[in-house]
Amino acid sequence: MNQIMPNNSKVSGHRSTLFSITLKPFLALVLILMISLGVKAENLVAVSTEDVKPLPGDVAVAKIWTYQQNLVAVDSRDNIWSFDQTTDKWDKKEIPFRGIVKGTAISADSTYLLMADPSTGWINRVESFGSSEQPQGYSMPMLPEPLKFAAASILDEKLFIVGTSAQGASKMLALDLSSDNAEWQNYPVWSGDGGVVTSVIAQTDRLQVTLKHEASTEEQMWQWLPKDGWQQRSILQGNVIEGTARSMGQGHALYLVTSADGSSVKVMSFQTITGAWAELERWDNHGTLSGTGWKKGILWVASANDQNGTQLGLAQVQSRQNLLSLTDWVILVVYLIAMLGMGLYFYLQQGQSSESNFFLGGRSIPFWAAGISIYASNASSISYIAVPAKAFATNWQYLMSNMILVLGLIFVAVWIVPLLRRLNLISVFHYLETRFHPSIRVISSILFIVFQLGGRMTVILYLPSLALSTVTGLDITMCILVMGFVTICYTVLGGMKAVIWTDVLQLFVMFGGTIFAIVFILMKLDGGTTEFISSALADDKFKMVDFSFNLTDATIWGFLFLVFFDTVLTFPKDQVLMQRVFSTSSAKEAGRSMWTFSAIVIPGSAMFYLIGTALYVFYQANPGRMDPSLSLDATFPLFISAELPVGVTGLIIAGIFAAAMSTLSSILNSVATVSTVDFYEKWFKTSDEKTNLRFAEIVTVVAGLIGIALALLLASYNVNSLLDVALELWGLLGGGFAGAYTLGMFTKRANWQGVIVGVTASFIVTFMAWTVDLVHPYFYMPLSVFVCIVVGYAASWFFPAPERLDGLTIYADQAGSKVQAADQ
Repeated sequence: MNQIMPNNSKVSGHRSTLFSITLKPFLALVLILMISLGVKAENLVAVSTEDVKPLPGDVAVAKIWTYQQNLVAVDSRDNIWSFDQTTDKWDKKEIPFRGIVKGTAISADSTYLLMADPSTGWINRVESFGSSEQPQGYSMPMLPEPLKFAAASILDEKLFIVGTSAQGASKMLALDLSSDNAEWQNYPVWSGDGGVVTSVIAQTDRLQVTLKHEASTEEQMWQWLPKDGWQQRSILQGNVIEGTARSMGQGHALYLVTSADGSSVKVMSFQTITGAWAELERWDNHGTLSGTGWKKGILWVASANDQNGTQLGLAQVQSRQNLLSLTDWVILVVYLIAMLGMGLYFYLQQGQSSESNFFLGGRSIPFWAAGISIYASNASSISYIAVPAKAFATNWQYLMSNMILVLGLIFVAVWIVPLLRRLNLISVFHYLETRFHPSIRVISSILFIVFQLGGRMTVILYLPSLALSTVTGLDITMCILVMGFVTICYTVLGGMKAVIWTDVLQLFVMFGGTIFAIVFILMKLDGGTTEFISSALADDKFKMVDFSFNLTDATIWGFLFLVFFDTVLTFPKDQVLMQRVFSTSSAKEAGRSMWTFSAIVIPGSAMFYLIGTALYVFYQANPGRMDPSLSLDATFPLFISAELPVGVTGLIIAGIFAAAMSTLSSILNSVATVSTVDFYEKWFKTSDEKTNLRFAEIVTVVAGLIGIALALLLASYNVNSLLDVALELWGLLGGGFAGAYTLGMFTKRANWQGVIVGVTASFIVTFMAWTVDLVHPYFYMPLSVFVCIVVGYAASWFFPAPERLDGLTIYADQAGSKVQAADQ
């Protein structure tokens, strides 16, 4: 206890100085906000209309569709035409088109035609469209029965046809396009008295179907999800024009609709998540007949003024980027300067006099600051953007994982963290060498570095930059470079102290911006808090628990399984988090840091889910304020840029930067630590502390530049699939080594030979699960850990038991001198 007191007094002494330098910029931000509050009220989305060159002469369009983004038309004389966008001309093809097309189903690279029997006019088969040169593709299996009316779309590699049979019964048929021998399958239809299907579109994970009853001037919108079945969503005032329904973005559908009296044509958007309609544009109806989705909107076919031929037009959605004001820029720049100032402050205060200072803040970080830093590092900008988007699109089920996580953290705080802190480690992977074998330490360290640079850091830089550039006009390259270089600078200058204390400030920026946004939304709603709660409850947006036994869904059993294997048994696997634990002054303080972390998890996470639900209610009441072309992940950034007062926008964008930079700085410092302690010092045993520090600083810069370069690569080539591959590879390769911690801490019998066998088995089993899609990628890590533990422990019985385990398991109280000597 006496040894801890001087450290505490030193920390409190510099802490007051620290806050004196950081509060001034913050108070300046508040002053700027008070001066500059002004609500933006511009129209968010515009629709541009233009004429498209009609078919030559007086030839009328009988049917029109797109094939691989190109327009294809069949005229009234069965000639087929393709539109050349470079020359703005229609080209007539030599081969005539045979058959009557009653509908189309269009994907990015394929087009399927609903073909009718010439004698009855009823749809009896489907043909793939080959190309404008060879229009007749291959025929699909004949429909089980002909349909009088139908529309079609493609969802999850299945062709769905929804329509009315010759007997007047509603039908839904599906054909698996991924199978060569597939047959048509019947699916249940909606309840009620039928109706004529006027459109079917696929959006993300669902089908949207519009139904019209005879002589009605309105239509019903029905939704079908494979798991939940049919649900009626809303009523459309007017009638959908044939062929004009299309999906847009990740959560919208676009329609061309005639008004109830037929006098006008409207461009309508339907938000598939909130179930709200918005009118985007309207013009007089001059005989609009049909159309198809094209470019960023809808192409329509209308009667020509001279009654011969047809005329064509295109309505496109035009997104408007909400450029930052001067005030927003000032706030953002002040924030970035404050981050650099904190790094410079710690550098000037004491420099980097030792490895302990650079890597661990001199082991003098207060427990509460370490706990806040753990949360900030674990949250990242992905949580700031993706969690509200998830809550907007679904509900609060994923919050249950955080609630269960707190229970796991209690165990970690009592048993695991004190055990590892007593060992006085710098690199947590050193534990694997001491408990098992140097090779296990080396491989796990390499995997950690590769994943942090190639996967995690790249994603954290790229995704928020992409979202911000989409809605604010900020250049994505500039976002990546600014976040990356500022983070590199203050991390190199201030080391772990700069990382942790900037995390503390950044957490308040993140939370402050989120709370303001929530309050602002409640004030904007006509019914205030009452409307928010009633709307969210009506649509089951607060649902948190799913008791079904299905590992492909976010169930409570899946979260229990995940937390048990990913947190309770393997918490030490992440050097980024453990380094904050090691920066405290004692095992007792380390445990308290985890208690602080666990105390923030639920309220902190709940805020991000709350903002997602608040966005749902806001956009349900104001559907015209959404941009149909944006992804769901852009929902919160869109609200920030389009709805919040000038100045507040800058502060919350600073919060997104803060969320990214807190995690980036943590990754950079941890990669430098592992590279120096686990590799450089082992290879160059005679190097002095000054040389080691210089190497760590160089690694910090190089690691940052690698992360920036990879993020810029993603931005240039838009290879989003690499992100998924990186995350899946971490589950495939990293889970086994995470299980090694479990075998080391919780068993006395496990040895290095058994661990090698367990890691190998975990890789094989997880790889097989990956190849056959056995479980959701979310569960690759716990599956890998489970296999490693079971196989590794069983295999250990075939080899000699370890001879010395002092302080290396939860069953021993005192740390072994072997570990202490190595890292001190």
